Amino acid sequence: MEPFTRLVARAAPLIQANIDTDIIFPARFLVHTQKKGLGRFAFYEWRYGDNGEETPDFVLNQARFRGAEVLVCGDNFGCGSSREQAPWALRDLGVRCLISTSFGEIFYANCFKNGILPVVVSPAQLAALVAEAQDGHSLEVDLSDQTIRRGAGPAIRFTVGAWQRESLLKGWDEITLVLDAEGEKIREFEHRQRLQSPWLYERD
Repeated sequence: MEPFTRLVARAAPLIQANIDTDIIFPARFLVHTQKKGLGRFAFYEWRYGDNGEETPDFVLNQARFRGAEVLVCGDNFGCGSSREQAPWALRDLGVRCLISTSFGEIFYANCFKNGILPVVVSPAQLAALVAEAQDGHSLEVDLSDQTIRRGAGPAIRFTVGAWQRESLLKGWDEITLVLDAEGEKIREFEHRQRLQSPWLYERD
């Protein structure tokens, strides 16, 4: 997983409330099981019309927001089903950071597992960041000191859980985190087990 330390990037405002995982990644594309390439399906019903052509008034199809790595989102972003394809598709689309006042609980956890930083801010802070995005300003998101810096006004501080922060900073998935924290104990257990129950390791 690619580490997330500091990002300076274009931001796009996607301010509708309650954008659920079926909007982010429509259910009809669940037949696709590989992460790579899922970005083309992100927000598909909003990005494309019935003829398959881009919908020009959708924010991510507009020239100044195309390729945005930060989405400034409405309340309760990522609610609905638990499908992990939603953050897969966002990451494949190039999104590295989501900012909202609240997220769907499972979606929030899945973002950290897939290299996306979800940041929770207050309604007033969100309004200020939406204005910055709409004016075409980039945002600087620094996970090291947990701040968002913008063109005008003071930095916005945020917090994330300690292990989520560490996993993103180091680019570690859950397995790597467990091995780092408990690796020595795991190796000691395996050594004892090999001595006590060698038949379990005959294939080795």
